Amino acid sequence: MFELSRTQLAVYGAVAVALLLVGARAIAGERGGGSSSGAAGSFRSEPGGLEVGDQAGRDVVVHVAGAVRRPGVYRLPAGSRVTDAVQRAGGGNRRALLDQVNLAARIADGQQVVVPERVPGTPSGAAAVPSSDGPISLGSATVEQLDTIEGIGPVTAADILEFRDQHGGLSSIEQLDDVSGIGPATMEALRSRLQP
Repeated sequence: MFELSRTQLAVYGAVAVALLLVGARAIAGERGGGSSSGAAGSFRSEPGGLEVGDQAGRDVVVHVAGAVRRPGVYRLPAGSRVTDAVQRAGGGNRRALLDQVNLAARIADGQQVVVPERVPGTPSGAAAVPSSDGPISLGSATVEQLDTIEGIGPVTAADILEFRDQHGGLSSIEQLDDVSGIGPATMEALRSRLQP
């Protein structure tokens, strides 16, 4: 049988302790025990308001614009609602018309949320009329806005909003091809007048 000298036992013992320490440190690092600047799942705020983290598979990125305190691009957990995006952007400013936005709609990755703004000299419930030549945000479009697009009537506009709400928002115009009543000609009109 092998007999180990005291020196060999001490060397083997030191190697075993070192391996245990390295293993324990690796396990602690996997559980988030690392520093906050580089730990998995950590977030840091970038100058434009975008939250950057390692959990991209579970997050959505949304652009919040219009009558909010801090417009910008934000990362939110999957399943977030429009109200979460507006709150992340500091909430509506004093001219915001939040009652004209579906705050309960789910957010889709890449969506733009536009909070309409009260125009000075108009009644308190009136929003700024969107420019007829600019694109309409698919993420916050109203039935009235969609009804201004050629080939879309109030029924199809309502169907689009219902489809958007059922699918937690829309990240591309092409998804509207699944809405009944929208044919190839209407899809072309939608592409030219809408943005995701």
